[in-house]
Amino acid sequence: MSRGTHSAPQVRTAAGPPTRGGTAGPGVSFPGTVRAEWTKFRTVRSTAWSMLATIVLTIGLGALITGAQVAHWSEMPAAERARFDPTMASLSGVFLAQLAVLVLGVLVMTGEYSSGTIRATLAAVPRRLPVLGAKVVVFATVVFLASAVSALVAFVIGQSILAHRGVGTTLSSPGVGRALLGAAIYLTLVGLLGLGLGAVLRSTPGAISAGVAGLLVLPILANFLPGQWSTTVQKFLPGGAGQVLMRVHQLPAGLSPLQAGLLLGGYALVAVLAGAVVLSRRDA
Repeated sequence: MSRGTHSAPQVRTAAGPPTRGGTAGPGVSFPGTVRAEWTKFRTVRSTAWSMLATIVLTIGLGALITGAQVAHWSEMPAAERARFDPTMASLSGVFLAQLAVLVLGVLVMTGEYSSGTIRATLAAVPRRLPVLGAKVVVFATVVFLASAVSALVAFVIGQSILAHRGVGTTLSSPGVGRALLGAAIYLTLVGLLGLGLGAVLRSTPGAISAGVAGLLVLPILANFLPGQWSTTVQKFLPGGAGQVLMRVHQLPAGLSPLQAGLLLGGYALVAVLAGAVVLSRRDA
């Protein structure tokens, strides 16, 4: 089978009709399902390309934006310099990298539907929810680790650039470690949001469009709302919550990092739970 499509888990079991919910089913353990999903995840070409895009954008774009800010530092208004957050500047690439991880999350689900291998997967693991659970475990683990390393590298490079202006910070400074962890959490939750949308819609273009609308289109539309409505709506959108997680110096009227994390986790949880309902009730 081509490496560009998802293959069914290599687990021996009776190939009866898929059952719904519950544990992994007769003869199929959940760890075995996780191993099968890990095999699929690492042998699909889209995984490698999406992870590479996430890493390159997080590190490379962060360095470019930080360099541009250093180049125009003398032209910045005093008020903008005063609220400059060197940690968040080095993590600027995350806001484009989120699109790569969103696409990867969608493809983890929709890739099997488009290739038709979802039927073989559900025949090998008759109970459906453990399949989704295994996908979530594998996806979240890999994306979190890759994002955490990328955020750390982006920070180190960004601070070396900012050091030329004497405005950098260090890893031991208050709030910096939390912001780097927040970047990894944000990318992981955006990816899980995409995975959930993929499970609900079962269409790659549809799920990606829905995710992009939530991440990019809604914030633009919110800018056109009158007065305080714009600020309030922006605060509760995924991108606004993500900025809170990666910001060292918090805004007075904004969410706290804990509140932002819970909000993002809620978005991802609702999407995955909706996907679980659809997966358990609809035919493959």
